[in-house]
Amino acid sequence: MRLVLVGTSHRLAPIEVRERMALEPARAAELAKQLAGEQGEAVCLSTCNRTELYLAHEDAAVAERLAEEAFAALSSLPEAELDPVLYRLQDKAAALHLFRVAAGLDSLVPGEGEILGQVRTAAKIGKKGAVLDRLFREALHAGRRVRAETAIGESPASVSAAAASLAQQVFGDLNGHAVLLIGAGKVAALAARNLVSRGASISAIANRGRARAEGVAGEVDARAVPLERIPDELIQADVVVSSTGSAGFLVTKGMVESVLRQRRGRPLFLIDLAVPRDLDPGIHELRGCYVYDIDDLEAVVSESLSGRRGEAARAEALVEEEAERFDAWQSSLGVVPAITSLRARAEEIRSRELSRAEARLGQLSERERQTVESVTTQIVNKLLHLPTVRLKEAAAGANGGEYAEALRHLFGLDADQDRQQGQ
Repeated sequence: MRLVLVGTSHRLAPIEVRERMALEPARAAELAKQLAGEQGEAVCLSTCNRTELYLAHEDAAVAERLAEEAFAALSSLPEAELDPVLYRLQDKAAALHLFRVAAGLDSLVPGEGEILGQVRTAAKIGKKGAVLDRLFREALHAGRRVRAETAIGESPASVSAAAASLAQQVFGDLNGHAVLLIGAGKVAALAARNLVSRGASISAIANRGRARAEGVAGEVDARAVPLERIPDELIQADVVVSSTGSAGFLVTKGMVESVLRQRRGRPLFLIDLAVPRDLDPGIHELRGCYVYDIDDLEAVVSESLSGRRGEAARAEALVEEEAERFDAWQSSLGVVPAITSLRARAEEIRSRELSRAEARLGQLSERERQTVESVTTQIVNKLLHLPTVRLKEAAAGANGGEYAEALRHLFGLDADQDRQQGQ
């Protein structure tokens, strides 16, 4: 089976393109099932920074084409516009990329912690077989190892922290400034804690589900309000941070324009952490209103990287090591059928010879018969152990297929030779 990855991320595509291809969990699960079909495997990883399709398929070209067609359908972009924002990787390169993603090395905020949970969720709802199950388990292991053995995740270790840092840069001092939080998920809760730690006051948390909003509000001494109250809350807010999973704009240019007079010239700073976006980018055209989306946080993140270059290098070495291990395992899959056939042939010969000796074995006690079975099985296993090990080692190199073919020839494992022997 070949491993194929086709994806797009903040490194190639701006947010207005990425949001076209963003997938909610239910849609990601549905697409994975569709791409996998009856025999294949597929996992769809979709976050605010990326949408990636991982496929395990007998034909890499077919898998790549299926993924490209899926992106075309999701984005409705012509090929000339879609092709430059997609990257395509196979086998070890695809595995290494996922391991870097899980470790936070390919994130907008290097070392950010949310991505590991997102990788875990994508794997859970995907359609996995032997290859993708192993791939995603190893990716999660690589991500945990990087966090345990390096300091790559030092502050700010999340988009939420970067957003709070950006707000502080704008206002200088956040004390006395009111924040309206839209959304009450993990990103919103992290943003609330980061903003409060920098002196801001969370005035209200607007969310579709009241129970979740009240839970976050209780942590930061804020009010929980329904989404319909957003226009009223905009009158008093200095900062708006939005991070929901809504499909359309929750705050429009017209909505903000309608409350500007009541704000009496006070500037309004808005940060959109959602993909697709929650905030109408047209708001930026209004006087005194400043809209920043997730791509704008890159400048904030860059300032935080200088002290983590060495940790990043250590993390890169760790994920490379993990990718080498996966590559060796995947390569060994090519010789597994030959090894299986060899062991089956050896067991067939062992059983046949014992059957021929049935007359003599019939004089043995049951315990003696079991001993004969055990001894002959051990002899076969010991004889095949070294060839099996050497064949798996050879599989990692360029001539692994030649070794497997030689094994088939030497032991007559091909179907034609089997039939000839039976005649």
